[in-house]
Amino acid sequence: MLKYEQVAKQIEVFIKDEQLQQGDKLPILDRLTEQFEVSKTTIIKALEVLEIKGLIYQVRGSGIFVRQSQRPGFINLTGAEGFANDLAGFDLQAEVLSLETLKAEEKLQELLKLSPEEDVYCLKRQRLIQGLPYCLEESYYSKRHVLYLNEEIGRASVFTYLQEDLKLSFGFADIYFRISNLSKEHAPLLNQRENDATLLTESIYYLHNGEPFNYSVLRYHKDQAQFFVPSLRY
Repeated sequence: MLKYEQVAKQIEVFIKDEQLQQGDKLPILDRLTEQFEVSKTTIIKALEVLEIKGLIYQVRGSGIFVRQSQRPGFINLTGAEGFANDLAGFDLQAEVLSLETLKAEEKLQELLKLSPEEDVYCLKRQRLIQGLPYCLEESYYSKRHVLYLNEEIGRASVFTYLQEDLKLSFGFADIYFRISNLSKEHAPLLNQRENDATLLTESIYYLHNGEPFNYSVLRYHKDQAQFFVPSLRY
């Protein structure tokens, strides 16, 4: 994790600890540089991260203000931090359905920039919220970057493991959305019927150097999953 990303998380914790509300003003830029003992450039980049996430907004000449765009139980569709951050306070579980090492198929070779000889981890999980099916996740991790993965890690937060243990530095993600129908295989795992509608997302996650390391397909329960998108200024 880069320094400005660490500072962004620290500011986010500060907002929560101080119980700041919509419209409350944060300390001025110079005060933030002193408080977090970093350069002004680092603070500016950290604030850009928080603004994109919908946690703050900046008014030229007036200051930096708290923005509370998220309702409890809603996932930020533009975020790439996993469910734990957006669904804090809810009982979340991840049940591993399977974990395999596979040769990268042609589609994965293209998406993850792999050669035919390279392997990927294929992790399939059922995600639960408050004990109810929330989504099905099918994730492929390039073994070039993710050197080790097991079921114990799969039952926890994989992205936390990648950041804190493997020290991978995330850059950005491309996320695609479409409405699909559940197959005979997937429907029972979500307690739904075959051909019921589902929101399907395909995501490609990249490191800071632009190299893709993960491709994921998620199918959400039509009643349990809720989403929001924090817009930037018009």
